[in-house]
This record gives sequence, structure tokens and C-alpha cells, in this order.
Amino acid sequence: MEIITTIQGAIDTVLTPVLIFMLVGTGVFLTIRLGFIQFRKLGHGIAVTSGKYDDPNDPGDVSHFQALATALSATVGIGNIAGVAIAIHWGGPGAVFWMWLTALLGMATKFTEVTLAQKYRHVEQGEESALVGTVSGGPMYYIEKGLGKSWKPLAMFVAGALMITAFLTGNAIQANTVADLMNAEFGLPVWLTGLITATIVGVVILGGIRRIGQVTGILAPAMAGIYVLGGLIILIMNYSGVIPAFGQILSEAFNPTAGIAGTGIGIFLETMRWGIKRGLFSNEAGQGSAPIAHSAAKTDEPVSEGVVALLEPFIDTIIICSITALVILSTGVWNQKIPTELVLSSGDVIYANPQSEKFETMDPVDLIIQDGKQAGDAVFTWHEVAIDEFFIDAAQTQLFNGTIYPAKEESLPKAVSTDGETYEVLYGNAVENGAPLTSMAFSENLGRAGNIIVVLCVFLFGISTAISWSYYGDRCANYLFGNKAILPYKIIFIIMHFVGAVTALNVIWGLGDTALSLVTIPNVFALILLSGVVKKATDDYFKRKPYLDNK
Repeated sequence: MEIITTIQGAIDTVLTPVLIFMLVGTGVFLTIRLGFIQFRKLGHGIAVTSGKYDDPNDPGDVSHFQALATALSATVGIGNIAGVAIAIHWGGPGAVFWMWLTALLGMATKFTEVTLAQKYRHVEQGEESALVGTVSGGPMYYIEKGLGKSWKPLAMFVAGALMITAFLTGNAIQANTVADLMNAEFGLPVWLTGLITATIVGVVILGGIRRIGQVTGILAPAMAGIYVLGGLIILIMNYSGVIPAFGQILSEAFNPTAGIAGTGIGIFLETMRWGIKRGLFSNEAGQGSAPIAHSAAKTDEPVSEGVVALLEPFIDTIIICSITALVILSTGVWNQKIPTELVLSSGDVIYANPQSEKFETMDPVDLIIQDGKQAGDAVFTWHEVAIDEFFIDAAQTQLFNGTIYPAKEESLPKAVSTDGETYEVLYGNAVENGAPLTSMAFSENLGRAGNIIVVLCVFLFGISTAISWSYYGDRCANYLFGNKAILPYKIIFIIMHFVGAVTALNVIWGLGDTALSLVTIPNVFALILLSGVVKKATDDYFKRKPYLDNK
């Protein structure tokens, strides 16, 4: 596992700067070329989504609203709950500003990719199948059809990378976050949670796109409503901290002091990097995933679905992610250390170099602990933050003295005290991260009710996101290998859901980020090349106003 993490880290180091440049640059370019479409036509997008202009005879599998709900079920989810917390954990409060910027620019990017996906989608001929669906679309289709046959190798690469991303970002990470929170809240073994959620996901996705659309059309609005309502109640109760939280986000966006993770992490590029990465993970603009869901919408006007899609980053990041961020910052839990059970075999344990300016992992070494404090060339961290003192009891009344031995091939990690007692669990004060951090923020003001809201939403968000992403991946499998590959793909998807639940958080998120970069970079490059097609289609659509015929 360490080899995989090292390779992934090296790849990510190269890809991340390219990803940031391509995403921001493409967003700015498309915003200007399309005349700030995300602001001018936001109202029209709302009208189309409401069903005001729907024509049931148009080709497609689902309504505008169901397509948006399916896409939102994939975007509104773990990124809003866990992703925001991770961005603040690593990049500090200023990372939220870069999430906002990613969303505003991403509205134009998503409009572009969805319009192209609708224009170049493939409609199946012959007998209709619930498992297969009648429509296929996405970046692989607009790359091949829009740029020409000579670009098919790139289209195949994007389809393959997007299918891998579906296994990881849209599936394994969802299962991982759900299992992590259920373990933290109820002590449920991660394998048991993974088994339950994999079963639920399997039952739904084997029913095809219509069942997916029906389920997500109910789950997405209900989940988002519950979560937003809970967050707004907390912000009203804690109103005095909201304005300072906004100020903290803006002041640290360009002049960050420090994140929580590691040492000396308060570097501008780190803050921007984590904000953009988590912003992309949350709203998926430029990733090429949501266009697959929107391709199935019933319409013969590509731009009409593009304006529906530009609502996604606004709802997902500007509204829901902002609520999460303000709750975390205004309640002050983002840098708060709380009593924690330190399971020595947990994936949350990382050994780090205390001398590095950025958080830098090290190979595990034997650690000498004197009077509860660490000493040596490496430090034991929990959620990437060093533990100040170790105790042998949950009440933290008895300091630990002895040695922590990391995992060896022949044994599990353990701590041995100076008097010969062996421990597999120690105790200390540690920070939270991911979904448990957001849960802690909600509980700060709403008590057990806040905790229940986050647990329920994480559970449902994780399931609905995996359900939506299964459809994204099966369209890629269909493009690459034909209809015969869809059922095997879905079986592997269900297995990967379980694997994600039992894998360490930092490993699965890192692999997901790398896969996400691999698919996003070539996709936004294609959007730039095809932007002229979108510009022409947009001008023509708003000049003709065909939607008035269905009013």
C-alpha cells in the first residue's frame, strides 16, 4: 500500500498544477467567450428545469429535472460534507474562496460540456432495454464526433479514465466516507457498512437508468433540503460567528496563515490547490461526468440542457458547500482537538517529518514516548496532525511511557510500556477531518439532532452518488466494449464499493484525486477546441427561442 501511495503522490505532484491551470484558464476563457452565460441565463435554466418547456415526445430517457437530479445526486454529496472539511483541514479557511471561484467559472464549463454532450449523443436504435438505456453521451462522444475520428484514441482514453474515476471517486470514496462515519459514530465495522451499502447500490443500479432517475429524483432534493435546513438553523443560532467566518475566508484566500494539517502549510499555492481540488470534486465541472447524465434528458435542443446543467455548481458549491464551510468555521471546530481513541492499526495514523515546511510522510519507525510526549526524527500523527500527549486510559489521567512499534510483516502495530504492558490502543487529543469534522460542527449547536442530520445525509448522499456514478461508468463501458460489458462492469462496481469501505481514507482519496486529474485535463482541452460549436449553438438557440413553442 505504501508503494501505491508513493507513486500516486508523485503523479499527483505533476498533474495538480496542470489541472489547476487548465480548469481555471478554461473557465475564464469559456465565461468570456459565451458572454458570462452563467449569470445571464441562470433564470432560464431554472425555468427549463421546472418543466415549463418540457415536451414528452422529445428523444431521451428522463426529464430535464430527473437528469439534473441524477447529476446532482453525483455532485451534491460527500464533497459537500467531507470535501469541504478536508479543504479547510489542509488549505485553511482561504481554500473555501477557491472553491467558490471554481464553481462560478465551472458554471460556464458545465454549460459547455453538457451542450456538447447533448449535441453529439448517440441514440440506440432497436428494442429498448432497461439495463442498457436508449441514449449514450459524454466526453468520449463529443471528442470523437466533434473533433473527428482521428481523435478517437483520446476519446477512448477519456472513457477509460472516467470509468476508473467512477470506481474510485464516484464509488469507493463514497463507501469509504460512509463507513468511516458509521464507525466513528456507532462503532460499526467498516466491512459491515460496506456490505450494506454495496447491497443497496447493487439493487438500484441493476435496474437501469430509469430506476436510477426515479430514485435520485426523490433522494437528491430531500437530502439537500434536510442538510441545508440544518445548516441554516446552525448559522442563525451562531450568527455572531458568520461574518467573521466570511472575513477569515476572504483574508486567507491570498494570504493564508496555516491549515491544520502538517507544519508551515500556510502557503498560497497550497490553499489554492486544495480549494480547487475539492471544488472540482464537489461540483465536477470540467470532469466530463455530469454530461453523461444530462445526455439522457428528453430534448432535441442541446442548449436547453446546457442551461439546466449550469445550475449544478451554483447549487452544489455556492450554496451547499458554503453552508458547510460557514458552519465549520463559525463554530470553531476546524482546529479543535478533542479526546480521541488512537487505534494504532488505523489508516488515520501516519508518520511524518517534523522538520519539513510542508506535511511530509516518513517510513514508520519505532517511537520513544517519554511522559506522554514524542521525541525523535519522526512524529506520530492522527489526521496528519501530531499528537501532543499519549495516555493509556480514555479519561486521560495516566500518561504513556514506552515505545510505539509500527506494523511489521510478522506483527500488528503496538505500544509497549516501560513496565512491559502491551497496548493496541492509546488515547490523546486529536483533530477531526472529513465527514466526522462536519458532524462535530453540526453537533456543536444542534446536539444529537445535528449529528443525526449529518449521519443520515452522509449515508444517503454516499449511496445516491454511487448510484449516479454507476451510470457514468456503464456508459463508458458501453462506449469502449459495447452492451455486453455493462453487466460485468456493474458487478465490478459493486465489488469496488465494498473495497472502498475497508480501505484507508488517505489512500482512497489520493487515488481518486489522481484519477480525477487524468480525466479532467484532456476533457477541458477538448472543450476549448469545441467552444466555437457551443457559441454558435447558443446564439442560435436564444435567437430562435424554440422553448416558447412548448410553453
